[in-house]
Amino acid sequence: MDERGLALDKYLLLSTFPFGVRRYTAILLATALVLSGAVPAVAAGASAPTASDGVAGVDAPAVGGDARAVDGQFRTNGQAASCEFPFTATDATGTEVTLEERPERVTTLNPSAAQTMWEIGGKEQVVGLTQYALYLDGADSRTNVSASGMGVSVEAVVGTNPDLVLAPNASSPETVSALREAGVTVFHFAEATNVTDVRTKTTLIGQLTGNCRGAAEANAWMDANVEAAGTATADAERPTALYPLGGGYVANTGTFISAMIEAAGAENAAGQREFSTTYPQVSDEVVLELSPDYLVLTDSTTYLTEQEPYASLDAVRENNTVMVETNYLNQPAPRSVVYAVRNLTEGFHPEAAANAEFVARSEVSVETASSTASPTPDGETGDATAEPTEEPTTTDTTAAGFGAAVATLALLASALLARRGR
Repeated sequence: MDERGLALDKYLLLSTFPFGVRRYTAILLATALVLSGAVPAVAAGASAPTASDGVAGVDAPAVGGDARAVDGQFRTNGQAASCEFPFTATDATGTEVTLEERPERVTTLNPSAAQTMWEIGGKEQVVGLTQYALYLDGADSRTNVSASGMGVSVEAVVGTNPDLVLAPNASSPETVSALREAGVTVFHFAEATNVTDVRTKTTLIGQLTGNCRGAAEANAWMDANVEAAGTATADAERPTALYPLGGGYVANTGTFISAMIEAAGAENAAGQREFSTTYPQVSDEVVLELSPDYLVLTDSTTYLTEQEPYASLDAVRENNTVMVETNYLNQPAPRSVVYAVRNLTEGFHPEAAANAEFVARSEVSVETASSTASPTPDGETGDATAEPTEEPTTTDTTAAGFGAAVATLALLASALLARRGR
């Protein structure tokens, strides 16, 4: 943890602990997101995301072409890539990763990757995951590779004897290097901040693990529901919504959270102001000036409605609050997108949501391609490539999983929750 993180953590501890473990825990988690950035911090003057980012749900499904209901079954007019090995892809660090055969043992270092493996049919391949993925059905039978201090335990990961490790963009270079030096195959992902990113990441995980059909179906399911929300709310007035994390922090535009708000037919109220980071700490006055029509809350932030400045918002007075499961609002993966968008749409536009043509997972079907690889952006077939990420700086930090500072805060929060539960 850097000096900034230590100073902020100490301040929050001294200023909030007397008010209860629940609030301190929520603020620790909020601080974790802020210090990690969860997505790159937007530098001053950077442009906000547009519909082309995929947040409006107008992009074609990853499997190609339009998606539509046929004979009661949701299908796409494209095809899933055929999974064949050896498969080579370049990860976010610029490292070329080759898998000679389908990995039978996969360890995930972030919950969104674990959630994706569950969704695409790769659940049985997963042998290790972090504590933040333990909510998944059957996850408790896997090895928990979280470290006792922070981040993940290299020894625990190596001990799972993995054929492949799926690492989040926030994994430290030291951790990735240590795993590779131990002879472990690691694929380091770029961050996902919108639907397009989630779609790309899901397709890649499918190719890496030999679950291309499942990945295509997960993407089609996700796209169908995002499109359903977009169609249902197309003619509706777009209200503003704000997602507070505690400690004065809010989710700005350019975040996965903001993308979910936009896909559900609303606008992120934080976008009314120009902030230099994706998770800015704002004053009470600014919150009141933003005056969102809705407040998006999770179980750990409901207490905010009882204190200022949120208690004075019309959104709170009129009970215009929308509750969302934390895991599905903070883990960029297909299931998260579907559940978050549905939940938010029902909160922002209840009548439109009631008439929306949302699609069940069982209704999705895709064909399997005979080609040996998916088309690359330039139309050629062959190796997959992920854009390399830049080294994090004080104004451009990355962490779709949890970085070092984040892990420390998150573990503190977890310890407090565990103590409270005794």
